[in-house]
Parts: sequence; C-alpha cells; structure tokens
Amino acid sequence: EYAELEPVVAAVNAYEEAITEKADLEELIKDPEMKALASEELRAVNEKLPKLEEQVKLILVPKDVDDAKDAILEIRAGTGGDEAALFAADLFTMYKGYAAQMGWKMEVASMSESDIGGYKEIVAEVSGDNVFSKLKFESGVHRVQRVPKTETQGRVHTSAATVAVLPQAEDVDIHIDEKDLR
Repeated sequence: EYAELEPVVAAVNAYEEAITEKADLEELIKDPEMKALASEELRAVNEKLPKLEEQVKLILVPKDVDDAKDAILEIRAGTGGDEAALFAADLFTMYKGYAAQMGWKMEVASMSESDIGGYKEIVAEVSGDNVFSKLKFESGVHRVQRVPKTETQGRVHTSAATVAVLPQAEDVDIHIDEKDLR
C-alpha cells in the first residue's frame, strides 16, 4: 500500500512546494534589490506549476480494478497463411522478451504449431507485478508487411495476428441450494 501511495504523495508535495515558492517569490518581488532575481525565478515556477498540476490530476485518476492482476495472453495467426503463423511466433517471442525484461513469469498453457515452425495459436499465463495494466492495450489485430521466409520471389506479403489479453480470473466459490435444482 505504501508503494502505491508514495508517488501520489510525492506529486502532491512537489505541487504544494511550488505554490509555496511562488508565494514567497511574489513577496520578494516587492523588495527593489531582489526584484530582478525573484521575477526570473517566479517565471520559472509559473512554467513548472501547470505541469505539476497535471501530474497530480493524472496520478489521482482511479485505477482499473484489474490492473494489478496477472494476465492471459492469447496470440492467434490471422490472414496470411504460414507467414501469419511465423508472425504470431515473432509476436510471442517479443512478449516473452518483454515479460523477462519486466521480471514477469510466462508459462505456456497451450499451443498449436504450424508446419513450418510458427504458431497457429498460443496461450500463455503471465504473472508478476501489474501485468494486466501493462499489457491490456496490446489486445487487437497486429499487422505486418514484409518479405517473408516463405517467399521465393521477393514479394511483400501482408499478414495479421490477433492478440487477446484478459485479466486472470480469480477462484470463486459457488454454492447452489438444493431447492434451486431441478
């Protein structure tokens, strides 16, 4: 909880310090000897204040309840035949590298390989800190245009793969009364 609140407190403290500094500088401007120096610093503080205010606004926006959850990552080859399967494999390799970089654990739940080494479909469970918050915007259709390994004449092919990122469902105990059964 402390780790979650620390950035909020830091942003609010920085904003409050800037407001206090602005008030102090406005008092210093009244002194003829300090007017030039204080007005220059006041200009800098006035430029900094809107940025700090925006930071506080953004950090106070409510977080998605699923952000802290682990995720299920599903990649499926789309249009493009064997090249799409190779592209799906490239996407999986990319996400696997990103997970390793973030210190997450990735475990393959199921996969269906194509004849030439790609994936028709691969599903993996990704676990770690704030996995879903980092991956949730990856969902959708990903498209690539390239000269594939399967092409012999050097033509550019367009292939697609779909990526679905779902928050890990929590175990739920279900109780059904006997009177509700037929």
